[in-house]
Amino acid sequence: MDFAVHHYSSACGRLDLAARLYPGPAQGGAQTPLLLMHGLTRNSADFEPLAAHLAGRYRLIVPDQRGRGQSDWDPDPANYRPDVYVQDMFALLDGLGIERAGLIGTSMGGLMAMVMAAARPGAFSQIVLNDVGPVLEPEGIARIQGYVGPSAPMPDWPAAAGRSAAVNGEAFPGYGPVEWLAFARRTCRETDAGIVLDYDPAIAASIGGDQPQTIPPDLWPLWDALDEIPVLAVRGAISDLFSRATADAMRDRHAGPFALVEVPRVGHAPMLDEPEALDAIERHLGRYLT
Repeated sequence: MDFAVHHYSSACGRLDLAARLYPGPAQGGAQTPLLLMHGLTRNSADFEPLAAHLAGRYRLIVPDQRGRGQSDWDPDPANYRPDVYVQDMFALLDGLGIERAGLIGTSMGGLMAMVMAAARPGAFSQIVLNDVGPVLEPEGIARIQGYVGPSAPMPDWPAAAGRSAAVNGEAFPGYGPVEWLAFARRTCRETDAGIVLDYDPAIAASIGGDQPQTIPPDLWPLWDALDEIPVLAVRGAISDLFSRATADAMRDRHAGPFALVEVPRVGHAPMLDEPEALDAIERHLGRYLT
């Protein structure tokens, strides 16, 4: 599905940020747009598999957060944190004249979705949280800390695919060479020096330490603030970041509609085009994207 690249100013006014805009239905169908937000080391291309199913029926807004993809890198790495990204998202939505939307967030993007919904009650009709919740398991954080940051350029795309498999193989045990090459092309870019990861290595500082300062130690008050917003939680069945116990506790504490789907043989984080995830998302959007 074709998309347009939309450029806009960051909330601070210093950076040029980019977002993919996928058209919705010409008439009829779902008119409420969806904002799709990627994870820590990803970019808007991460949602290409899901966009292939949703675009044309839903209007999709898929940003590159600052420091990723086509968006500017921030000269101050201290700004690589969810509360800053959230302000950028409000600037994006406000600039497009969007007062109400649905949210889909993967990992870091899911945390952003929670913050946005709590900050603007009534502005978001539903949320899809992809492999993230109010508790982030230490082993998952440690694994992410182990690969985020500077790395040497790779000589070609097969090498990039190999690195992708080495870093993410445990999360996608069913992937083969074709899938890893596609994964690499979504997460890397070509430069004169070779193939590099498509993010500012300085984002590593945002997740450093035993308790990353950009992640509050207690996210349950944020979850409770979502109150009656319909939520679909997607969990990779072998995820090391989002536990089943956390998902069950989220259901117990949520006053509004809550659904959980687990994607078998997938870890952190599902691509959302897996049949189990896609079916659940289709049902959830059909019911609650208003």
